[in-house]
Amino acid sequence: MRELSLHLLDIAENSVAAQAKTIEICVSEDIANDRLTMSVRDDGKGMDEALLSKVVDPFVTSRTTRKVGLGIPFLKAAAEACNGFMKIESQLGKGTFLEVAFQRSHIDRMPLGDLASTMLTLVVGNPTIHWVFRYIGNQNELFFDDASLKNELNGSPLSDPLVIAYLRTTFENGIRSIQPDKEI
Repeated sequence: MRELSLHLLDIAENSVAAQAKTIEICVSEDIANDRLTMSVRDDGKGMDEALLSKVVDPFVTSRTTRKVGLGIPFLKAAAEACNGFMKIESQLGKGTFLEVAFQRSHIDRMPLGDLASTMLTLVVGNPTIHWVFRYIGNQNELFFDDASLKNELNGSPLSDPLVIAYLRTTFENGIRSIQPDKEI
């Protein structure tokens, strides 16, 4: 994957597959400390200690469609190559928390990418899940919780073109107003 937002999409889709009801995504760009941190927390089925210890092995996956799972191992390697880290905590029946951090200014750090489209895809594509999204940077924060939107829509689908346009504008304008600087 060439963009960090695609890694977020992959991890969130893992949370969807783990039958999560709530998925929280947070992206933080801290210029003062030269860190870019991303996290995904879910309340899905979680992993036992045996699977958790193997999750960074590319030849271990719970998917039945293919025998390799490269997303998490590649993300971990990318973070470590940029003076960062990845940690995963999980409890069977309670959910999973994944956090990854990078030296923000590192020359090899992949760009954040199209975070707005990633969030739009997740929210519209998985309307039964409760999505919470935070983007922190430039001493500001975009906070999105789809519960109030779903309540306001009163059963109207998130896939309605007007709702999609509203969500796209919300994500794009919110992220643009907070981004510390334009990425190269």
